[in-house]
Amino acid sequence: MGVNKERMLAGEWYVPDDPELVADTRRRAELCAAYNAASLSGPEERHALLTRLLGSVGEGVRIRAPFHCDFGYHIGIGAGAFVNFGAVFLDAAPITVGADAQIGPNVQLLTPTHALDPERRRAGWEKALPVTVGDNVWLGGGVIVCPGVTIGENTVVGAGSVVTRDLPPGVLAVGNPARVVRPLDGTDRPGS
Repeated sequence: MGVNKERMLAGEWYVPDDPELVADTRRRAELCAAYNAASLSGPEERHALLTRLLGSVGEGVRIRAPFHCDFGYHIGIGAGAFVNFGAVFLDAAPITVGADAQIGPNVQLLTPTHALDPERRRAGWEKALPVTVGDNVWLGGGVIVCPGVTIGENTVVGAGSVVTRDLPPGVLAVGNPARVVRPLDGTDRPGS
């Protein structure tokens, strides 16, 4: 394994133009293209492509094309999760999406971060921090989740929000940066 891939996997600073990482990107590009082109194919074919592309895929996962990622093998999606059109999962570090999560259209889950020092940034240095989306989370359309963020189970993040820090379980959060508006106590259920 190349030194930059080792550094990336360890969560350390690395340069992404390492030949091994370039090969991993080529693999991802081919599998994403095949998956995105298979939108009219049967669910078995699409699921088979997802299991080749992603690190783990739970039962009943649905991802609408187009779907884009960095490597794929750092992504785990729990059973029953739904990912809508236009998702971008940049998985230089692990991205975990919990069971029954709902990901709106054009959501971005971003793990890479770049050096603030302009010389290091020009040299291409980056590192990545994991993103975790808990069970039964709903991310509205256009939500951006920044590197290193964990969103607790049963939380809802409003459309267009930018999540820059961890959110606790069972809350409604909105805005840029996303802020907790209120706890979700179940009183907003249909028929309540």
